[in-house]
Amino acid sequence: MKAAVIHRYGSADVLQYEDVAPPTIKADELLVKVHASCINPADWKIRKGMLKIVTGNKFPMILGFDLAGEVVEVGSNVTRFTIGDSIYGTLKPPSAGAYAEFVAVPENCAALKPTNISYIEAASIPVAGLTALQGLRDQGNIKPGQAVLINGASGGVGIFAVQIAKILGAEVTGVCSTKNLDFVKSLGADRVIDYTQQDFTQDPVQYDIIFDTVGKRSFFDCQKVLKPNGIYVTTLPTPENILPGIVTMIIPGKKAKLVLESPKAQDLVYLKELIEAAKLRTVIDRTYPLQELAAAHAYSETGRAVGKIAIAIT
Repeated sequence: MKAAVIHRYGSADVLQYEDVAPPTIKADELLVKVHASCINPADWKIRKGMLKIVTGNKFPMILGFDLAGEVVEVGSNVTRFTIGDSIYGTLKPPSAGAYAEFVAVPENCAALKPTNISYIEAASIPVAGLTALQGLRDQGNIKPGQAVLINGASGGVGIFAVQIAKILGAEVTGVCSTKNLDFVKSLGADRVIDYTQQDFTQDPVQYDIIFDTVGKRSFFDCQKVLKPNGIYVTTLPTPENILPGIVTMIIPGKKAKLVLESPKAQDLVYLKELIEAAKLRTVIDRTYPLQELAAAHAYSETGRAVGKIAIAIT
């Protein structure tokens, strides 16, 4: 099969489009013919060697976590899927492999694909959608009527966070650049802040939840605009973000929390239901063929994408 492979860490140029052996599946896995994948920042951070403490130095390596495709084989213990099913899902970190024509997917990391969207659209949802949902619901303990601020509201996680916060009954403020203000409003934000003109951490308004989907502002930056029992959630697992989480866990008041997406079938089913009910939508900035994955990575690294960057495979 064809796959995008790296044989060492480095720039986007280390991505090679080449022939590799197809995967074999375990008893609890599906063999999926991949029609589409998607770019997440974790993909190019792994490629650059920024996460080698987790991923190690075993090459060749196929990256990619998000996928949508067709089941072509099921393991002996699989009960939820049959051959021919259209599915979407995500692989469990640190394992990857979705930048390929076929991939082995654990059954509990997949759900039936939403029927009203394409494979390209479906592949753009899992990592970012799950991060948004789990960040707001599980870490933020979001409740109807709360004031929620989404930093990075036009990005991959941000587009889902704005919509999910509204679905869950919050009053949502989105932070983005000038050119994306109307776009973020179209996602359902009640208020938008242009970060090029205004620093939300100096805002007189306080929030129940501040969800920094792009890892640009720390808990310390955000403390004074959090309500007394407010929660700061970040996607960036740096020492600067982990330490406040430990400290605030044991003292009352404002909390700092970290969300790392967890592949959960029941959450993928929940997102599928929202999409099929036309309550949640994805946004594709650009689509690249697998052969042009290096260009897709380079574009992702600019931080200018609005929504998701998709990869068409088969």
